[in-house]
Amino acid sequence: QVQLAESGGGSVQNGGSLRLSCVVSGIISSINEMGWYRQTPGQQRDLVASISTAGTTAYVDSVKGRFTISRDNAKKTVYLQMDDLGPDDTAVYYCNAEVLMTPYSRAVRFWGQGTQVTVSS
Repeated sequence: QVQLAESGGGSVQNGGSLRLSCVVSGIISSINEMGWYRQTPGQQRDLVASISTAGTTAYVDSVKGRFTISRDNAKKTVYLQMDDLGPDDTAVYYCNAEVLMTPYSRAVRFWGQGTQVTVSS
């Protein structure tokens, strides 16, 4: 069974930093795209950053220059370094991974359970 386990959330003051981690566990063949999303109460879950297997990254405009996504393929882990955090970054952050169970199977997306990030002004 594939599971994604996030860690690193918490509470920081305006301008602070946090680093989120997400480890993929289970018997799998490979991982394609990985990403981080965030969601606030009553709102939809929005993509924050994504990274391909080769390391190509993409960010939503509001976090460009402040957040950095990276991955360690050997550890099946994706990271999100968040700097210069502001109150608008307060949300539950979810990691997402597109996983191939076997080399010939169709990719399936899995979600982590979410980790709360709270930024106080």
